[in-house]
Amino acid sequence: MKSKLLPFIAIGALVGAAISMLDKHTRDHTVETAKKAKDTVAYYAENNDELVALVESKVTQAQSLYGTVNNNVQALMQSDMQQMPATIQSMVSETISAFSKKDDQIS
Repeated sequence: MKSKLLPFIAIGALVGAAISMLDKHTRDHTVETAKKAKDTVAYYAENNDELVALVESKVTQAQSLYGTVNNNVQALMQSDMQQMPATIQSMVSETISAFSKKDDQIS
């Protein structure tokens, strides 16, 4: 028997969208947002180099954020480890080591 969940979710989303379009403010906002999206897509279609630069910038920001968070978590774990019993310290060390190996494999 096929699941009916996804089709009914889709139908519910479409009905909800149709009902929300009865409100003039929502319609106007949707049209305005769609026009802006169309203009943005058209602009980047003509200016691929800017799109590439933007994506590279966002990737660099995400990598930097990941590095900062990773360093902060490791520093926090190291400072808190001094207060933990030896068994818990070894478990945390093994976990950090396992995640560090995964990070090296991803990079």
